[in-house]
Amino acid sequence: MDQSEKTLLTFQTRVRQMILQFQKLKKENDELYAELEKYDQRIRELEAKTAKVEHDYQTLKMAKMLQITNGDLQGAKDRIAHLIRDVNKCIAVLSDEK
Repeated sequence: MDQSEKTLLTFQTRVRQMILQFQKLKKENDELYAELEKYDQRIRELEAKTAKVEHDYQTLKMAKMLQITNGDLQGAKDRIAHLIRDVNKCIAVLSDEK
């Protein structure tokens, strides 16, 4: 075997090693992308759950504000009137933006 054949054989071996390394890295990359997609899905689920919990909290807070006890009827009326004024302000601001 002369020098050029040895060089060619070494080159072929290196190319095969590079192809194997490429396939290994490609597989690892695909696995990482799959894992990333799984985590993205989990994040979307948690964001949706957080939004629902925040909505539930706001609803509960509103219900607590509107809770009427026997001795607090006037206070409840005042809170409702305040909420109505806040809603009217929001409507006015939104009307101005259009």
